[in-house]
Amino acid sequence: MSLDVSPALLEQAERGEVDEADFVDCVRTSLPYAWEMISSLVAQLKVDGGPFADNQTPPPDEQARGQLLRALASDAIRGALQRHFGVRLAFQNCHRVAVFPQDPAVDQTLARFTSARNQLLNQSPELRDC
Repeated sequence: MSLDVSPALLEQAERGEVDEADFVDCVRTSLPYAWEMISSLVAQLKVDGGPFADNQTPPPDEQARGQLLRALASDAIRGALQRHFGVRLAFQNCHRVAVFPQDPAVDQTLARFTSARNQLLNQSPELRDC
């Protein structure tokens, strides 16, 4: 299970549309490593500026790696995080998370980051099992 869903939030979902703030809070509490990673990258982007901010340090353990995978592999979670933080997220190799501003001026940089070429260049033997 990727999220720890409270009975109240589950009831909300069963009745119809879910309040996105409640969903985002569920993600925050369920996936704390992923939340902290993305939060810190958003803060770094705001402070440093530039076209993007990224993490290149592998997670400390498989639980943390799993949180990143769940957060970024789910369209609903990823979309909610992008809207909440006002960024676009990119992901490589089970740990390299990047945040890009929602600015068309960085579209080419984002396209390069998510290209097949850069995916191949970002490979290493240590990451084969991630």
